Amino acid sequence: MTPHRYRIYIKANPEQVWQAITDPEYTRQYFHHTAFQSSLAVGAGFRYVMENGSDAVEGTVEVAEPPHRLVHTWRVLYDPAMADEPPSRVEWLLAVAGEGLTRLDVVHGDLARSPLTWGNVQYGWVWILDSMKSLLETGAALPDETEGVPAVADDAEAKWHRTLGIAANNSIWDLFGKEARTADDDEEMLRRAYASAYHWQRAAGAQPINEARARYMLSKAHLLAGMPERALHYADACVAATMAAGDGAADFDHAYAHEVRARALRAVGREQEGLEAWAAAKAVPIADAEDQAIIDGDFADAP
Repeated sequence: MTPHRYRIYIKANPEQVWQAITDPEYTRQYFHHTAFQSSLAVGAGFRYVMENGSDAVEGTVEVAEPPHRLVHTWRVLYDPAMADEPPSRVEWLLAVAGEGLTRLDVVHGDLARSPLTWGNVQYGWVWILDSMKSLLETGAALPDETEGVPAVADDAEAKWHRTLGIAANNSIWDLFGKEARTADDDEEMLRRAYASAYHWQRAAGAQPINEARARYMLSKAHLLAGMPERALHYADACVAATMAAGDGAADFDHAYAHEVRARALRAVGREQEGLEAWAAAKAVPIADAEDQAIIDGDFADAP
């Protein structure tokens, strides 16, 4: 899961910004009326405490180097679903950026198994940091409203799946193009192909064509790993899914679906059918010249 990274410049010195981060009198003004409470000793706990006395967030201090660096874990308590997720990690970095000017970087990471928290804090930090900046520079925090910023992102888990699906899919190409792959490389290639298919099946904004593309990757991975029968299974499924996607399938989707089926057919010894599939792949009209050039390169070894 990609960490959330934020950078903001504040007209204040690092000592003042550090105080705003760690002093409950400040955090009550810009951090949704919660009070930061901690001794800041390494290994000590910290809390953001709500006005009713209950904890909104808890964690453990891992690094405290005032006024330059603070690292702590982060576990949301105000939402039961997020409270069940593993703790994540927040790092504050303060640096002098000019006379009376501080650069503040905030990184919220370790969110791979916490998709709801990932979605919740993505925009929440923007408002909090802007409000802190306003407080230090003008003496007044932003109005206590976050219109347009969801308290809990309903589709956070689906967005999380999309992020991981993209990452898994992109990473497979490194192994596809690797010379002299080992058995371990083949195993890793297959795992990434299945991981990509799993996440895309659950991803935000996924369309039928994404399923077809997942099947293409599975077919190609099995073919390169020396499992042609399984590759043909997924190639047939890819062609069917591409056809079923209708207008959602691009011209190149049809070309590549036939291409991977052609390779699988020839790999299992069905030469004539393979040649026919190659002919179908090359016969697909490609509208974009750049796409055509890429396809020409990928199909260069076609019979």
